Amino acid sequence: MNSVLSAVENKLAALPLPVELTMPDGTRVGAANARIRITAKDKSALAHLAAGQVGVLGEDYVQGKLDIEGSMRDVMAMAAAILPGSPVDAARGGRLTGLVQRLLSVWHHSIERDARQIQFHYDLSDDFYALWLDPRRVYSCAYFREPDMTVAQAQEAKLDHICRKLRLHEGERFLDVGAGWGGLLLWAAENYGVDATGITLSKNQHAHVNRLIQEKGLGGRVRMELLDYRKLDESRPYDKIASVGMFEHVGRAQLQGYFAKLRRLLRPGGLVMNHGITAGGLRNSELGSGMGEFIEKYIFPGGELTHISNVLATLTDGGLEGLDIENLRPHYARTLWAWSDALEACLPQARAILGGDQGERSLRAYRVYLAGCAMGFEHGWIALHQVLAQPMAAGRSDELDYPADLSYPWRRDYIYQR
Repeated sequence: MNSVLSAVENKLAALPLPVELTMPDGTRVGAANARIRITAKDKSALAHLAAGQVGVLGEDYVQGKLDIEGSMRDVMAMAAAILPGSPVDAARGGRLTGLVQRLLSVWHHSIERDARQIQFHYDLSDDFYALWLDPRRVYSCAYFREPDMTVAQAQEAKLDHICRKLRLHEGERFLDVGAGWGGLLLWAAENYGVDATGITLSKNQHAHVNRLIQEKGLGGRVRMELLDYRKLDESRPYDKIASVGMFEHVGRAQLQGYFAKLRRLLRPGGLVMNHGITAGGLRNSELGSGMGEFIEKYIFPGGELTHISNVLATLTDGGLEGLDIENLRPHYARTLWAWSDALEACLPQARAILGGDQGERSLRAYRVYLAGCAMGFEHGWIALHQVLAQPMAAGRSDELDYPADLSYPWRRDYIYQR
């Protein structure tokens, strides 16, 4: 144990900000003028701190084996400093690991299991999410088109960014795969006049969006269905499709089939936008140092990441042609910090909503998750890419002449037109 204590003291001394640690026996070490105060209630937490296993430390915090006082921004600066190396490299596996991961990916993503996994996360509590999300409850990366935008303004900018990339027009049939609380679905219907269909596996989201549809008088041309994407009807193709924050739940082994399904749902010449979190490394489906296990256990069971290069490969295998690729990684870091700050500002209300010991564990998990993901995006361990695609080319000679049946203009003028 003395070697562990020595390693812990060395860790604390090397940190870029002052930290005080209280041992299980009440002994205090570290800085007296601490910005972070850690109380270890279990000796195992000391070993995890000495090893820099930040994901396991997060689990210790959720389980009450240690307490942390201090801002989450400072806590994440400490977490980054105690890591033994890049969590991307720590999660890198060989060929056998890749095979095992593929088998697990297939097993994790049956229709029934996906429904349970989505409901585990998104049906936690609508009131809880409403505390720290924007009024539209857009639960994906915002787009800070202007530096001084609030997160609510940046979310509206993101919704419009997607609609403009998709070149939505009045009367088009629009599909939102994984429509969340309806932000994009309703924005597209109200601002672009599309006939909009959204799907979700979350019962709470399904009920919430259908209430909004009725309140806004959009029942004639907007619908929200409780449906798995694999069960979508292919008999009437859509003009435009968006998938926002969805494909992370699909599983690496299912990505080719997922993009092939989107291709079959899309009319020739139509456009599809895939907006989702991507891995920072080529060969890891999660982060190391216990981070991936923490997310899997407490936040997104069944979630898997893949590098943008694999997204493009599986998209191509699925019969789609990539047209425009944009990395919004710093935008997501700022979005997550905005969410984290908002949650930190209303912790008493969050405790009252979630209630009880399990509610406290959920709150602790979300505090770690939001701030930890912000740190991950800042360091480039994870990223966020928007990929605009269309069905594979068919050998036409007039694609640059703006034929009415093709949506992509092959020039960037459309981005700048207001």
